[in-house]
Amino acid sequence: MKRFADLNEREILALAISNENEDNRIYRSFADGLRSSYPDTAAMYDKMATEEIGHHDMLLELYRKKFGEFLPLIRRQDVKGFVKRHPIWLNRPLGLDAVRKAAEEMEYETARFYRRAAEAARDDAVRDLLNRLATAEDTHEQLARALGQEIPPNARIAEDQTARRMFVLQYVQPGLAGLMDGSVSTLAPLFAAAFATHNTWSTFLVGLAAAVGAGISMGFAEALSDDGSLTGRGAPLMRGAVCGVMTTIGGLGHALPYLIPHFYVATAVAFAVVAAELATISWIRTRYMDTPFLQAAFQVVVGGVLVFVVGILIGSS
Repeated sequence: MKRFADLNEREILALAISNENEDNRIYRSFADGLRSSYPDTAAMYDKMATEEIGHHDMLLELYRKKFGEFLPLIRRQDVKGFVKRHPIWLNRPLGLDAVRKAAEEMEYETARFYRRAAEAARDDAVRDLLNRLATAEDTHEQLARALGQEIPPNARIAEDQTARRMFVLQYVQPGLAGLMDGSVSTLAPLFAAAFATHNTWSTFLVGLAAAVGAGISMGFAEALSDDGSLTGRGAPLMRGAVCGVMTTIGGLGHALPYLIPHFYVATAVAFAVVAAELATISWIRTRYMDTPFLQAAFQVVVGGVLVFVVGILIGSS
């Protein structure tokens, strides 16, 4: 790898040409990944890709005037410390927020590269073009906003609704399933251990084991249930991780109070935590699953109370 400071003007221009070509393909990839769900936003990235082609052609024209037809192969990965692009365009489905953030970083990093390159350039024409391109990259964020304003309000509303549905499918549903399982299914072993032993440390260990075990089980079950290619539910590893972590959190919530050494105090706090967990689950179902709060609360509370009572009865027998 070469250091940027060691590049000559010919190599700097060749690197800039390669960079613009890759950025054009990245924007095209963004557009391709968003087109089915966000067609108007995809059109915006198509226009930004066209802008990058224009920059590429300007650089190539100047290069030919200065150095001829041979263009050395030098890419961003060949230069130490040069800008890197995280390949989020390889993931499907693409998220709007992730794409917007990546585009902002691309424009910022490219503008900074052109300014540094202009400082190193000795030729006036090369320096002038690089400075103009830096200014153009600075205005790309404004261009994105301007292009976004061209999207009709109805299309924007439809895209926002699609984004919300995808968020629910990819994160809320697996997270909610894990939280419900962790909060409800671990009640029985935890409170059975509590009322059978009246030992807070032993009860905590049982709760910890139940929470972690349930998290691993639910995580694998969710990850292996659907690859997301047809349902749009996202990457299975991400869904599995979300489900597993939320399951563990749900189970740990009412196990942690048993770190308190006084049994009845710990149990009272655990009761309060269980009530808070069930209320939180009911709110999430109301907020994201369009279930009326009282109906969601009734369904969750009935199931939770039944498991809770079973645990106490078994532990007290």
